[in-house]
Amino acid sequence: MVNNNTNDSLPMKQNSITTDNTLTDRFGRRIEYLRISVTDRCDLRCVYCMSEDMKFVPRAQLLTLEEVIRIGRVFTELGVSKIRITGGEPLTRRNIMEVFNQLGSLDALKDFTLTTNGTQLSKYADDLRHAGVDRINISLDTLQEERFSRITRTGKLQRTMDGIDAALAAGFKRIKLNSVILRHRNHDEIIDLVNFAHDRGMDISFIEEMPLGVIGDHDRAEAYISSDEILDILRQQHDLIPTTDTTGGPSRYYRRTDSAARVGFISPHSHNFCEDCNRVRLTAEGRLLLCLGQEHSVDLRRVVRTYPGEDEPLREAIIAAMDIKPRGHDFDLNSQPVILRHMNSTGG
Repeated sequence: MVNNNTNDSLPMKQNSITTDNTLTDRFGRRIEYLRISVTDRCDLRCVYCMSEDMKFVPRAQLLTLEEVIRIGRVFTELGVSKIRITGGEPLTRRNIMEVFNQLGSLDALKDFTLTTNGTQLSKYADDLRHAGVDRINISLDTLQEERFSRITRTGKLQRTMDGIDAALAAGFKRIKLNSVILRHRNHDEIIDLVNFAHDRGMDISFIEEMPLGVIGDHDRAEAYISSDEILDILRQQHDLIPTTDTTGGPSRYYRRTDSAARVGFISPHSHNFCEDCNRVRLTAEGRLLLCLGQEHSVDLRRVVRTYPGEDEPLREAIIAAMDIKPRGHDFDLNSQPVILRHMNSTGG
């Protein structure tokens, strides 16, 4: 059955503009970036990401690692040159290095990245670098132990700090911290977080909280701080100039005049980035999400299990999915979330 938002039928090539090795949606945007969530589970419970009593997808419903690898490979054959592995916390998935080793060996993949909370990097950083991971993003919202425990509900700051040290020692091309700033929780640490990152040669991006799922922990409208407000705070201590730098995602980067390190802003509310969207997301259970803030999706798990070993039906399903990629999202902090899936289910 097909509706406006979800296509669960088996593949049929439609009206998307495509050549043998490119994907372009109906608005003329070329899709070159795939974010793959390998699990919705996480060893932290961050207040902006999930509810405290989160119910996770049964493991039997997740894509197998072999299915993840297969879908990722077919996307690269269709012109995707960047893949980011996300979760949940991706490094908690058993045997996850199989995914990194296999995808990292694909010649067509030019940018292979990871988003992590850092808790497992002491164990995996060297292996990830050897597998071909170029860059990693590490979530860090505070430098204070007690505050870290409150924001993550379960976490220990030192584990993430140890992970950052392991990542720096492993020699990734670039490491970036991701910070979600919430008023009255960590807004007083904006400058400290930038200094911490830049003193270690890392970039940092500030992300406006996205209204995905009911969290019940705080009022998102009250906690919201815009990217422009954060930039104003930073400019009280640092000279920041805008750049044309890009990493293939939605970050807008500024550079300090006294440093090569950058400050980025991901601004789904104050600076909507949909016009140039080049991304799609694969959830851990195999649903291809065409937009972060809409429910338009296609069930690729059904395709790969209906046609085991046959890539052409999967290829056709991916191409057809471009026809339902919407123009953009419609986030409203003052309303109840219209997207009920949490960030950990979406792929952070």
